[in-house]
Amino acid sequence: MSFSSLGLSEEIVRAVTEQGYTTPTPIQTQAVPAVLAGGDLLAGAQTGTGKTAGFTLPLLQRLSSVERVKINGHVPIRALILTPTRELAAQVEESVRLYGKYLPLTSACIFGGVGINPQIRQLKQGVDILVATPGRLLDHMQQNTVDLRNIQVLILDEADRMLDMGFIRDIKKILAILPKKRQNLLFSATFSDEIKALADGLLNSPAMIEVARRNSTVEVIGQKIHPVDRDKKHPMLAHLINTHKWTQVLVFTRTKHGANKLVEQLERDGITAMAIHGNKSQAARTRALAEFKDGKLQALIATDIAARGIDIDQLPHVVNYDLPNVPEDYVHRIGRTGRAGATGSAVSLVCVDERDMLHDIERFIKREIPVEIIPGFEPDPKAKPQPIQLRSGGGGGQRRQGGGGGGGRSQQPKKSGGAGQGQGQSQSAKPRQGGPAKPQGQGPAQNRGPAARPSAATHRSGGRGR
Repeated sequence: MSFSSLGLSEEIVRAVTEQGYTTPTPIQTQAVPAVLAGGDLLAGAQTGTGKTAGFTLPLLQRLSSVERVKINGHVPIRALILTPTRELAAQVEESVRLYGKYLPLTSACIFGGVGINPQIRQLKQGVDILVATPGRLLDHMQQNTVDLRNIQVLILDEADRMLDMGFIRDIKKILAILPKKRQNLLFSATFSDEIKALADGLLNSPAMIEVARRNSTVEVIGQKIHPVDRDKKHPMLAHLINTHKWTQVLVFTRTKHGANKLVEQLERDGITAMAIHGNKSQAARTRALAEFKDGKLQALIATDIAARGIDIDQLPHVVNYDLPNVPEDYVHRIGRTGRAGATGSAVSLVCVDERDMLHDIERFIKREIPVEIIPGFEPDPKAKPQPIQLRSGGGGGQRRQGGGGGGGRSQQPKKSGGAGQGQGQSQSAKPRQGGPAKPQGQGPAQNRGPAARPSAATHRSGGRGR
């Protein structure tokens, strides 16, 4: 099947082909016709399947196929795409521009981290497609600098993550002022009860697409556990990077402080590294991500704010320096590798404090993760678990007792459970099905593209529009 056979215009097919893609992925094969039909859509797809192209391509087709009518001399916003994070918003808008380069359509991206005035000027010029984080969009709404009365298509991308991050009230405020008659598209990696409730209130007789097993793990990702004492994690990570000559590795830590500390430690080892987390300015986050993509950094150290917002073509390695306390976050983290048909490896450094977390993760993905002890880093069998600091910041962060037994879980924002965020083990590795394929069989990766232009971002650091 080709992109032209999906009903896409010559201009869109040309732009997609120039990116090296010829064959749609399964999510694109199903989503493009459904969106072009004009009805609502509820779609579940694992990360890295090309779902961003699954909604941007038909959106571009729909908007370009009808006459563009200016209102008061300005182009009205006809499509709104909401995403949970700044990085994801930037990458989605980049996809819009790449695939729409031969169309007379304009787009803008508004999210946190820089001043609001450049965005106001851009919005005054008029745009067809607006990509935004909920908090920053509300800021514009409160200042009357954005007009959403002509929205024809609403897309909620990574809807489960938006609910996880507490954006449900912001989303409801936005929905309340949109035109009642519009097309609604909801994309989610998981189908929790909260997502189903949101879909029931938002979607009208939607088509439903789900292209992955619930809570599965992508088969092209090889997973390993390296047991290690808590104070040997940094030396082990440096050993793995140097021994295996890793040139590009994404490392997840549990806290912002831990990320900053690890950067300092790796730099002393001669390993180039930068951190990306919620306390970093948008300029710093954009620079770190750009340098990592360009190969100037060996290691990018991230907290979970980046788990679904980073999309790097051919990223070979992900390391869980600290295990996440929420099992779903493990799936999102390792999904940064093995994207669009590529292979990848996910390594977790697990100390005695994290045994309960590991058991929770294995129950969630319904499989045991292979264990490999690294010579020279054998863990002390007599080590006793200690409480784990789950959050950065002062004031006594929440903790969880690791090791033995069932161990109580500290109170955390409820995460969506459920569908199709898949990832998996290399031991049973199967090539990923199809994909808008480069000659090697890759497809338009989800949210591909360089980081956003500085003018395409805005919000108070640490505010709701992360």
